[in-house]
Amino acid sequence: MRFKPYIRKKYLPAIATAATAGVLVLTGCSPVVDVKAAADAANPACAPMMVALPDTIGDAALRKTNSQATAAWGDPSVLILRCGVNVPGPTTDRCVTVNDVDWVIKEGDPVWTLTTYGREPATEILMDPNKISSATVLADLAPAASKIKATRKCVGQPELLQNLPSSTPGK
Repeated sequence: MRFKPYIRKKYLPAIATAATAGVLVLTGCSPVVDVKAAADAANPACAPMMVALPDTIGDAALRKTNSQATAAWGDPSVLILRCGVNVPGPTTDRCVTVNDVDWVIKEGDPVWTLTTYGREPATEILMDPNKISSATVLADLAPAASKIKATRKCVGQPELLQNLPSSTPGK
């Protein structure tokens, strides 16, 4: 006795077309954000941070990206993150500490670049402060960014003045 398939061969093209259309409809609902990977994106130290990223920052939801060690939030994207960027050296740019994570801030018009300081590999955030609060972004990302060990800290003017050698008058 021969087993006959339930679906006849003449219906297979129609089923394949319907399945393909269904996949296209589903992927059309969740576009992938095109983000260029950083030079050191394959650094294994990025992995613990990437898996610890929050699902939302403020009201912006995490979206899929097309590159390793990258993330994006919002639709349209209001925040882009890339791990593995060049580590910033000593700088006179503004440096802030939020929840024990130091960030170098370069204000642009309209996009700001925030880069972790003292952590290797470094992580970069591109954001528009008119669309999302930098304070919210840095506070929400601090737990994930702290997964990359800090080896240096920001030093401000008070610390520099405190560490200057004292001079004795007349010597």
